[in-house]
Amino acid sequence: MLTANKLEKIIELENNLKSQYQAQLDTKTADLERCQLERSQLQATIATQLQTITDLSGKASVNQKLEQQNRELHNRSENMKEEVGTLKLRIKGLQNDLSEERNQVNELKKYDPVKMKKSLDDNKKRLAEKTGAAEVLQKSLGKTKSENAELLKKVAELEARVAELEPAVVDAEDAQEDAEAA
Repeated sequence: MLTANKLEKIIELENNLKSQYQAQLDTKTADLERCQLERSQLQATIATQLQTITDLSGKASVNQKLEQQNRELHNRSENMKEEVGTLKLRIKGLQNDLSEERNQVNELKKYDPVKMKKSLDDNKKRLAEKTGAAEVLQKSLGKTKSENAELLKKVAELEARVAELEPAVVDAEDAQEDAEAA
């Protein structure tokens, strides 16, 4: 019975302790339930925030990809702008070269090889004709000079003869004048 006695005392002690601490136990139980409710609310909030974060992180990764693509496209466009600028300069240079080449072609068209060859052949023919004519004239000049020399000799001979005959003609004229005067 000792145990029953001890058991009664333990129950009594338990009831005593319950009566002393029941209010505290009730408040602690209420605090525990409130904390569990807050915990479940916080877990629900955390779950919604986690869902929002995953949605936002997905959107953020999409945004990051878009931003990365925008940066790459911007860099490409800048590179293309620079390339277009260099190509414009090159085009201007090539246009200048083209105009120079066109001018040179126009200059060369003035000197048409076929036309120039034909003209050269014509000029050679004319030169040959003129050379032939010059040779003929040269021969003719030589003949004329020799004839002139002969004629000069004849004139000189005739002048010498006239000089010889002149005193006889003067005497004959004087004699004729004297005969007429008489």
